[in-house]
Amino acid sequence: MARPLAMLAPRQLQVVKALLFVASLLPFARLVLATFTDRLGANPVEFITRNTGDWTLYFLCFTLAATPLRRISGWNWLIRLRRMLGLYAFFYASLHFMTFLWFDHFFNVAEMFKDVAKRPFILVGFTAFVLLLPLAATSTNAMIKRLGAKRWQWLHRLIYLIAPLGILHYWWMKAGKHDFANPTLYGVIVAVLLGMRLYWKFARSETEKKAMVSRAG
Repeated sequence: MARPLAMLAPRQLQVVKALLFVASLLPFARLVLATFTDRLGANPVEFITRNTGDWTLYFLCFTLAATPLRRISGWNWLIRLRRMLGLYAFFYASLHFMTFLWFDHFFNVAEMFKDVAKRPFILVGFTAFVLLLPLAATSTNAMIKRLGAKRWQWLHRLIYLIAPLGILHYWWMKAGKHDFANPTLYGVIVAVLLGMRLYWKFARSETEKKAMVSRAG
């Protein structure tokens, strides 16, 4: 009898994780290949900046989507992929930031901070990146035990702030060109994913209140 998708054996889950790991590296591999084959276009820095920024937002959306998809589909193993997706969001955000620090400021940190303070869209993006740092640093099982599950969960709720900041960063960057199509799309996706969480939280709260009233009666 075939095992339903709601249940995966440990070995099957390892295969899924391995496939996801490789698939998540493909955008980076494509970027490296384009660099060495001189296919970055007329403005290589802009190409790398745009590409790494886009994939940061993709993986932030994938990370936020893991819980709603699990609840809707009943595939509980999806939650086991969320940590990897979050780390890949940090990976591409790091590449995005390094492009800015390296090619725009040649590792001159003082000049970089002046630029951050001067331009609001960079400040917002830099803030989102800084908030990602503690999430990446506490992504191991050892850190979960050290912090305690409840404190770890509260810390990792920063993702609910990081994703909108990423959207705002992208929106302001596109504002100069009056190109709001992609930022709007990302904004809608993030709003829906966060809205689903709020709805479920409210529904659970209402259910608990009704249960308390029923017991009291």
